[in-house]
Amino acid sequence: MNVSPPATSPGINDFVIKIATVNGTGSASANALLMKAIFRSGVPVVGKNYFPSNIQGLPTWYEIRVTRDGYAARSGTVDIMVAMNVETYARDVAEVAPGGYLIYDSTWPRPALLSRNDLTVIGVPLARLVNESFEGVRTRILMKNICYAGVLAALLDLDVECVRQLLAETYGRRPALLDSNMKAFALGYDYTRQHFSCPLPLHVEKMDATRGRIMIDGNTAAALGCLYAGATVAAWYPITPSTSLMDAFKSLCDRTRVDPQTGRRNFAFIQAEDELAAIGIVIGAAWNGARAFTATSGPGVSLMTEFLGLAYYAEVPAVVFDIQRVGPSTGMPTRTQQGDILACAYASHGDTRHVCLYPANPEECFYMAVQAFDLADRLQTPVLVLSDLDIGMNDWMCRELEWDDSYRPDRGKILGPEELDRIEKFYRYLDVDGDGIPYRTIPGVHPKGAYFTRGSGHTQYGAYTEDPVEYQIVADRLLKKWDTAKRLVPRAIIDATADSDIGIVTIGSGDGAVREALDALRRQGVRLDYMRVRAFPFSEDVERFLAAHRLVFVVEQNRDAQFRTLLTLETSVEKSKLRSILHYNGLPISSGFIVESVLAELGAPAGSRAASPALSAVCGDKVPKAGEG
Repeated sequence: MNVSPPATSPGINDFVIKIATVNGTGSASANALLMKAIFRSGVPVVGKNYFPSNIQGLPTWYEIRVTRDGYAARSGTVDIMVAMNVETYARDVAEVAPGGYLIYDSTWPRPALLSRNDLTVIGVPLARLVNESFEGVRTRILMKNICYAGVLAALLDLDVECVRQLLAETYGRRPALLDSNMKAFALGYDYTRQHFSCPLPLHVEKMDATRGRIMIDGNTAAALGCLYAGATVAAWYPITPSTSLMDAFKSLCDRTRVDPQTGRRNFAFIQAEDELAAIGIVIGAAWNGARAFTATSGPGVSLMTEFLGLAYYAEVPAVVFDIQRVGPSTGMPTRTQQGDILACAYASHGDTRHVCLYPANPEECFYMAVQAFDLADRLQTPVLVLSDLDIGMNDWMCRELEWDDSYRPDRGKILGPEELDRIEKFYRYLDVDGDGIPYRTIPGVHPKGAYFTRGSGHTQYGAYTEDPVEYQIVADRLLKKWDTAKRLVPRAIIDATADSDIGIVTIGSGDGAVREALDALRRQGVRLDYMRVRAFPFSEDVERFLAAHRLVFVVEQNRDAQFRTLLTLETSVEKSKLRSILHYNGLPISSGFIVESVLAELGAPAGSRAASPALSAVCGDKVPKAGEG
C-alpha cells in the first residue's frame, strides 16, 4: 500500500465534519461508513453521536473528527456541515467556522443558507437523485444518507475501493441491499465529481497512524472485559446509556458460552423488574460464588444504594457499571456528564465508602472490567466502574486489546473444604491477617463454613449484636480494609515532565481534552504537570501530587465540582489551591474550553503567546485569583 507520511498542511487530515439529520432516518450506517473509510486510510478519527432520547423524529447530529495528531476529544469547532434537517438549518449554518463548508440538499431552494458569505455552500440535489433511481419512501430516505456519504467521499478524496469493500462487508449476504447502497453511493460521488472541484482543501491523505489500533465503544469493551474476567451472571434493568453494555455481553456469551452439543448455557442473563431487583440478584449470585455484575446509570444507582450498603457491610462482592448521563432526575438521558462521582463513592446511608474505577476510554473499560472483579473478590465489597455516555456509546480509536492467557481470577480469601477441615471454627468477620479482609466461604461447601450473612449489627464472629464495642470493632476493621484497598487500586497516571508548580487533574473521559489542552498551552509557553486519577480510594501518589503543586486545576464534567469535593474530603490538600474547571452542558468537554479557562485564571488572554502573568505563575510568582487580571 502506498502510504504518504503524516500530512502537515492546514486542512489535510485535520478537520471536523458534522452531519445534521433526523433521528430514525437511518443515517447511522452512512456515518459509520465514512468514519471507517477514514480509519482504514490510516488516519486517526473520532466519532461523537448527539442523539435525542426519543425513538424517531427529533434532531440528531453526528460529528466526525479527522485528527492526524490522534486527539480523542471533541474539537469544539465544525469545518464541514452536512445540513440534512430543515428544522435545524439556522443553527447548523451558524455553527460552521469561518472559511468552512456547508453541504445541503439543493432539490429545494434554501436561500437562507446563502446568508453567510464566509462559507462555501455546496448544493447537491440528493432527494432528486435518489427519487429518480429508487422506489418507496423508506428506501429513498435511507439511500439519501448513503448518497451524502458519496458526496463527502468525493470532496474528501476517500478511497472508493475501501468504501466498496466496507459496503460488501456489511451487506455481502444481502445482494439487493449491497447493490442499492453501491448505487446510491455512486450517485452522490459521481455528481459531486462532475459539478465541483474535488477534493476540497480539507481532505484525507493516507497515513499509517492506525496500525495496531481498533475502533470500539466503551460499552462493548466493558462487556468483553466482563467475559474475559469470568463473569457468569448479569442482571439489569434497561436504562440509557448502559443497555448496550448488557446487549453486548449477552451477544458475546451466546457465541462463546453455549455448549455446542447440548445447547446448554453456562451463564445467566436476567432482565429484572427494576434496578433494585437487579442489584439484589447480583449480590445473591456473588454471595453464592459467581462473578456477577449489573450496568446502569445515575437513576439506577440512586435506587441501588440500600443494597450497595448491604453488600458493603455484609462484605459481598459485586460489580456495577455506571454509564453516567446528565441528571438530576431523568435529566437528559442521551447526553454525557460526570454527575455520579459522590453518589457512587458514598452510596447508601451510614458510613460507607465504595471502591470506584474511572476509565478514560474504551481500552481502559476492558482492562478495568477485569480489575473490578478481582478487586471485588479480593476486598469482598462492591466495586463501581464509572464510565459515561461519551465513552460508552461513542466510537473511539484505541490500541488493540491484549490478553494474557495465563490470567487466573483473583478470588481472594475463600476457604474451601480442605482449609475448613483444618481449622477448629470459622468466624466470618474476623481479621486474621491484619489487612482488614476476613475469610469467606461459598454456601454449601462445608458445614463448618456456614454463617449468617447480616446487614444488621454483627460481631467479628458473625453473631448479631447491638453492643457498641463489638459494633465498633467491625466498623474499624472495615476502615482498615479501606486502607488496604488504597494499595490495590490502579494508581494515578502522572506526567510531571513540565516540572511546574502548577498542576492539572482530571478523571475519566476528561483525559483526552486535557492532554490536547496541555499541548495547546505548551505552544503558548504555559506548562503544567498532569495527573489523571484512576481510582477511589486515592493512592499515595495522588496525595503527593497535590502537595507538590501550589495551584491545581481540577477538570470535571458536572456543575457542583464533585471530584474537587472528593479530593478535599479524602486528602489533606488545602482547598484554596484547587481551581475548578467545570463543563456540564451535556456535550463532551473540548480542549479549547480548558485552555480558555486556564489562561483566564492565570491572567493570559486566550490566543496570546505566554502573557507575562501566565509565565510568572509557572515560574513561581503570585497566581492571580479567579476573576483577577
